[in-house]
Amino acid sequence: MPEFATLDHESLSSAVYGALCDALIQGRFQPGDRLKIRDLAEQFGTSVTPIRDAILRLANEEAITFRSPRDIRIPSMSESRYREIRAIRVKLEGLAAETAAQVATSADIDCLEQILRDNERAIADGDRLKGTQLNQAFHFMLPEIAGLPVLNGILRRLWLQMGPLISDAYIPGGRAMIDHHYPVIEALKRHDSAAACMAIVDDILLGGKPILERIEREERLQMMRV
Repeated sequence: MPEFATLDHESLSSAVYGALCDALIQGRFQPGDRLKIRDLAEQFGTSVTPIRDAILRLANEEAITFRSPRDIRIPSMSESRYREIRAIRVKLEGLAAETAAQVATSADIDCLEQILRDNERAIADGDRLKGTQLNQAFHFMLPEIAGLPVLNGILRRLWLQMGPLISDAYIPGGRAMIDHHYPVIEALKRHDSAAACMAIVDDILLGGKPILERIEREERLQMMRV
C-alpha cells in the first residue's frame, strides 16, 4: 500500500479512497476478508480518519459491508446480483472493445500483448494477485484505447464489486480466465469491431463461468445450513 503522510486532509482522503478502490478492483481483497481500520492506517501511514471516511464511502457504494467499526468485510455476492452486473458489463465492455477496434494502434496492441504474456506467467506461477491485476489492466485498456473516459469511470464502479470475485476464482479458473483475451487482440489487429465486441462478451460470459459456479456453490451450501 502507498503512503500519503505529506498530503493535506482533502487530498489525503481522496488518495486513500482511490487506493482502496484500486485494491478492490485489482483483487487485493477476496469475499469474506475482514478489514481493520487501524491496520490499514498503519499500512498507509495515516491516521484512522481518512481510512474510516473511505470505508464509509465504499460501504455506500456497496463495495464493502460495514456492520460495525469492528466488523467490516468484503461482501459475498448473490447470483442474481452477479448476473445483473455481468449483463451490464457485456453491454459496456462490448462498446469499449467495439470502439477500441476502430482506433487501436500497433503500440496499443503491443501493450495488450505484453499484458497477456505477463498474465500467462502469473498463471503458470500460481500468482493470484498478479494475475488478477493483469486481468483488470487488460479490460481497462479497452476503454482507454477507445478514448472513453466516462465509460471507464462507470466500469470502475462495477469492478469495485467484481475485483474480489475475480481474485477469488482466478487460480481455480485456470486458462478460462485469459483464453478469450487472445481473440480480442486478433480482432483489434484487424480493426474488426463486431469481432472485438463478440470476443470480450465471450470472455465475460465464458471466462466468467468459474466465478458463477463458485457463487452458485456457495449459495447451495448456505441453503443446506439453513
